[in-house]
Amino acid sequence: MKKVFIAGPYTKGDVAINVKKAMDIADEIIDLGHAPFCPHLTHFLHMNKAQPYEKWLAIDAEFLKCCDIAIRINGDSNGADKEIELANKIGIPVCYSLNELKEILES
Repeated sequence: MKKVFIAGPYTKGDVAINVKKAMDIADEIIDLGHAPFCPHLTHFLHMNKAQPYEKWLAIDAEFLKCCDIAIRINGDSNGADKEIELANKIGIPVCYSLNELKEILES
């Protein structure tokens, strides 16, 4: 079972739509038999107790370091860009579509 980090827009655009897109991808990853890490779900922790944006990025980065692969959801996002930059820096493969992810996970 591979651990897959989901990087994508959260604050730019409609937050609810962004969270839903990330959750849909997480469900696809689960259906493929793998373990997603969906940082968008911290949305609900943030509703419970707000934290600074930078703290959420730092937490996400710690989880990213434990993942085997990352998927980048299309859309403008400074945070997701930083996460992908970190993934590239530490050698975690990055894909840009579910089809590409499926190919990598099935190989």
